[in-house]
Amino acid sequence: MPTYVYEVINKDGTPGERFEIVERMSDEPLTKHPETGEPVQRVFVPFHVAGKHAPMKTDRNLADDNKLERLGFTKYVKSGDGTYDKVLGEGPKSIQK
Repeated sequence: MPTYVYEVINKDGTPGERFEIVERMSDEPLTKHPETGEPVQRVFVPFHVAGKHAPMKTDRNLADDNKLERLGFTKYVKSGDGTYDKVLGEGPKSIQK
């Protein structure tokens, strides 16, 4: 089940305290704080995606060959003739595209 972020709506209409709650996707959004009864609204927050333009810790972990092999991964490097040669791990010696 996903975690949703809600924000308390203050009496003057300004945003207040934020909190997270785990709900089913099919559940109706909350309209009141579960403990205080104050009015709330669901807040949409961007999620983080690891990739070329958003480096994260996973990028550093994948660069460490010793760690990859310890975790059971096989690493291949593309060679000039279109095949991929094994650098580490227990997979086949080479694979073709």
